[in-house]
Amino acid sequence: MQPAFVYDAIRTPRGRGRADGDLAGISGFELLKTLYDALQQRTGLDKNSVDDVVLGCVTQMGEQGGNIAKTSLLYAGWPDSIPGMTINRFCSSGLDAINIAAMKINTGQASCTLAGGIEMMSRVPMLSDQAAMFADAELALDNRMLMMGSGADLIASLHNISRKQVDDIAFQSQQRAALARCKKHFKSIIPVYHPSKDTWVTEDECIREELSLADLAQLKPYFAEMGANGVDALQLSEHTHLSTISHVHTAGNSPAMADAASLVMIGNSSLQDQGLVPRARILAATTVCNDPLQVVSGCAAATAKLMSDQGLTSADVDLFELHEAFAATSIKCQRELHIDADKHNVNGGVIALGHPMGATGGIMLGMLIDELERRDLRLGVVATSGAAGIGTALLIQREPSL
Repeated sequence: MQPAFVYDAIRTPRGRGRADGDLAGISGFELLKTLYDALQQRTGLDKNSVDDVVLGCVTQMGEQGGNIAKTSLLYAGWPDSIPGMTINRFCSSGLDAINIAAMKINTGQASCTLAGGIEMMSRVPMLSDQAAMFADAELALDNRMLMMGSGADLIASLHNISRKQVDDIAFQSQQRAALARCKKHFKSIIPVYHPSKDTWVTEDECIREELSLADLAQLKPYFAEMGANGVDALQLSEHTHLSTISHVHTAGNSPAMADAASLVMIGNSSLQDQGLVPRARILAATTVCNDPLQVVSGCAAATAKLMSDQGLTSADVDLFELHEAFAATSIKCQRELHIDADKHNVNGGVIALGHPMGATGGIMLGMLIDELERRDLRLGVVATSGAAGIGTALLIQREPSL
């Protein structure tokens, strides 16, 4: 099996996923073109050496429909010979795209692949594809397919996580993200030109450093109404030791909808003949599916399995970049995996930074590599949660600079 190296990992800034967001006037094609061009300029990569492109995208309709991995390459003017594949594994799509692209390297099917994702939630809103399992409430309940926040409330209930604790996590995420932005830790950001405004977007827009704990405490639970309409009853019927579901998640301690794209270059050692220097090596990966009623618990389950398979404990891993898929999920990860707070999401998570669903996995991998390099550390784990209990985790090792 050939080793899969990460040669570069870049992303756009994250804009708020609404009509007045920083990136809302830009199409996904334009956003991806910015990254394709930047990647080639940064690395000197011969475009003709790219064997495949795999992108995650959750809402594949309209501008994001029709296999945007391939069509964005055509839009960007890259060689016609490069195939493209777009995948949807819910919010784990971007990390799964990276896993698939790395497996192509491992098995010798490719020497160079690009992976990552795209989601323009201001232009193609979440659930706008009207997928039956989300749009039909009766069908969803019958098949135990719940919204993510409902699963997060169940996690809080199962682990006795209070409203104050989830608000504390959200506040910490905002403060860490604001500090990281101030100190320029997000070096993987590629500035995006906004032609209609004649401006450059250079920083993540979603961070709310002014948000206080008192502000967070004023917000109303967001998923209580869904609970009253049958979700609570279903969850309680399968978790009979619970007497009630604690609705602790609000707009303030949930992931922020966002626009962004990410792109990761993965290859075997032959790319070093082009003068390219690997930044990290993908050592292992795993994908699992946990309790569908908890919805977003897959991140913790995938990380636990990955570390068990590799004979690692949290003490062996230098940094964790784990999907902040609602605040209770972060608390569950830290508790079950015994992760110290000072090595977990050290620059904030998607509650503060924003969650452009298909792009998030690639962004998180880039953040992890950047921080391993900045701190001169070695091992890192990145993991994401998708709907229905899906989770994916990757173990990476930073390659020493030459």
